[in-house]
Amino acid sequence: MPKTSFRPKAAAGAAHKRPVVLVASGDLREEANRVCWPAQQALEADVGRALSAAGWKMERGHAPAKARGHGFIASAREGIDVFATIDPTARVIVAEAVWQYSNHVLPGLSTHTGPILTLANWSGQWPGLVGMLNLNGSLTKAGVSYATLWADDFSSPSFHRHLQAWLDTGHVHHDTSHVVPIEQVAIPRKLAQTADAIAVDLVRRKALMGIFDEGCMGMFNAIIPDRLLHATGVFKERLSQSALYHATMQVPDGEARDVFRWLEKAGMHFHFGRDEARDLTRAQVLLQCKMYIATVRLADRYGCDCVGIQYQQGLKDLLPASDLVEGMLNDSKRPPVAAEGSSKPLFKGRPLVHFNEVDECAGLDGLITQRVHEALGEPVENTLHDIRWGDWDLSRSTDQWVWVFEISGGAPPAHFVSGWKGAHGYRQPPMYFRLGGSTLAGVSKPGEIVWSRIWVDCVAGIEKLCMDIGRAHVVALPAEETQRRLEATTKQWPIMHAITYGISRDQMMARHKANHIQVAYAKDAAGADRAALVKAAVARSLGMEVCFCGTRAAGISPALRWDAVG
Repeated sequence: MPKTSFRPKAAAGAAHKRPVVLVASGDLREEANRVCWPAQQALEADVGRALSAAGWKMERGHAPAKARGHGFIASAREGIDVFATIDPTARVIVAEAVWQYSNHVLPGLSTHTGPILTLANWSGQWPGLVGMLNLNGSLTKAGVSYATLWADDFSSPSFHRHLQAWLDTGHVHHDTSHVVPIEQVAIPRKLAQTADAIAVDLVRRKALMGIFDEGCMGMFNAIIPDRLLHATGVFKERLSQSALYHATMQVPDGEARDVFRWLEKAGMHFHFGRDEARDLTRAQVLLQCKMYIATVRLADRYGCDCVGIQYQQGLKDLLPASDLVEGMLNDSKRPPVAAEGSSKPLFKGRPLVHFNEVDECAGLDGLITQRVHEALGEPVENTLHDIRWGDWDLSRSTDQWVWVFEISGGAPPAHFVSGWKGAHGYRQPPMYFRLGGSTLAGVSKPGEIVWSRIWVDCVAGIEKLCMDIGRAHVVALPAEETQRRLEATTKQWPIMHAITYGISRDQMMARHKANHIQVAYAKDAAGADRAALVKAAVARSLGMEVCFCGTRAAGISPALRWDAVG
């Protein structure tokens, strides 16, 4: 973009400036809200200055609560009550410098008729962009119109220009020229036949998605309506975390020790301490080993093809984190588990696909990915990550802008440098995980990947399943650059350094309808291209609206950013 100087509209005075209502959705966990509140205050100060420069004034839709130590909307009930006091025609900004629960504000936004802007900072430590992406996906699924903005620098002329556009029109235009409908792509006949066979088999033989309590952390976008899911041949087996807890506590200590010994023998490094409240302990890991055994057995008992554990509501007060369990499940090489009274391993030699935070869109994607990669002879391990952050490579080992993909503790070791020997177990951060538990962390190996996201769209009350799919390259960064990125985000979690092909940072942010992104490796670039084409064709055959969103390494540079101008 050409450099321009922002000239705010003349205003008669602060008293006559038009109001914009700001709301801030937060976490259900009050400690997280208190810790993150200073970052939110800094964001709101920046937004207030930008609005004032444009001739508007910011009015908070809800006052901070001194007794609670923060000013976030911390529950759905609170959000409903807040929006009951807001003019339904007012301009509303949902400003986020933190991870947030979308269900806190979704009820109020669902009937709001005035212009809505979702807005986030660009920070690894304070992941407002992650919370905003989830809210965007939830609003999209709910059929609510909104505009969206994000920035490193809220004083930049480019940010002011986009903000002014929203203030004037209620809309913000983003470049999405990278989006190519599958109808415009020629899929080779042999690959199309492979895709059709996979889709026909799934619809005919069907599959069960084990749901250990639906809906995690207010992620409305992560719940697929049954009618849409059934059309793909997949059905939900609704299970209870209470049953999982009970089954976990019935696993004998000796079986848990066997799993733990397998992990140590495979080369996983556990970083133990003595303080249960702050450190990772052997007792926490042994409980996780029991949960792993219980999950596999319950999946076998109910005939599930994939499973998702909610954890954050319910289990968080009963058991250590489920992330070590999830990482093990998603790997072909994992501790063997047999049914009670049997010695025959269950799901032997393959992952039992697990979708973190019971994200059903990721579960369906993971199930399809596993079948596509198996048919093509490509690695079947896949996982979701958060689109957590991104930055230039400050080590200058590459001249590219590199994404930070991270998930909250459990990726398959098949994705890591050195596999299980490159896997580390750290205690989950106490702020979010009171009872601790080990992560399954590692640095993702360099290679070619396919990324994708299944999401629910809703236009004029009609819902449909969609898939966005693209290609990327995982790069190896120097140890000091990797550590910088871990320190800037969450150092206990697995990390992937990804350079997306043909899609810029801001094109990804403008189009993506979730905080999560699904990733899977292929053996080489040609294999990844084939896998992307077949998976896209499978999704189309299952009735999804499919778009390619960046596939060519020579395409648009991820460095192109509207907010870097000026």
